[in-house]
Amino acid sequence: MADKSTRPDHSSLDRLAYAQEGYFTSAQAADRGFSAQLLAHHARDGRFERVRRGLYRLRDYPTAPHEETRAAWLAMKNRAVVSHESALEVHGLSDVIADRVHLTVPREARGTRVPAGVALHTTTTPLSGADVTRRDGLLVTSSARTIVDAAVAGTAPEQIEAAIEQALRDGMTTASQLRRIAAGADRRVADLIDRSLRAEPSGE
Repeated sequence: MADKSTRPDHSSLDRLAYAQEGYFTSAQAADRGFSAQLLAHHARDGRFERVRRGLYRLRDYPTAPHEETRAAWLAMKNRAVVSHESALEVHGLSDVIADRVHLTVPREARGTRVPAGVALHTTTTPLSGADVTRRDGLLVTSSARTIVDAAVAGTAPEQIEAAIEQALRDGMTTASQLRRIAAGADRRVADLIDRSLRAEPSGE
């Protein structure tokens, strides 16, 4: 962590923000020498835009989608992956509207302070490279992993069926990928995935 008494490092903050679709947190800014007063000053003079508490955006950078999800994800300091119904939204699968931001973290991070409005899921096995992708600047579970995770968590079957139909149609996943991941879930979920796939022309 940088010494917060040092002069603000604008170049470092700009580089970080560019890598995050123009966004950064107040904690990330503090690590680069920006006090709360200086952030407020730059928000007033137009250099930064305060999006919500703890989240800022470079004014000359276009607004990115999923700001509430982005704020929660950034607050977890790269330890989380957007998942479950929030990942369905990011992927644009089904028309589900998540009532909270869903993030998945390693089991060892379960004691982490959870921001308000966030549902934190833990996993005992690290997510593999095939399970995670980047979309709109967010780390998010793959479409197949997202669909199975959402089914496990109890998302309505009709939403799961719609997500599978769209993901197959758009080439975002395959029947074999869905079946492989569903094989590690309980019987209810495996049966739901299998029935949904059998209803699709490309699902056999």
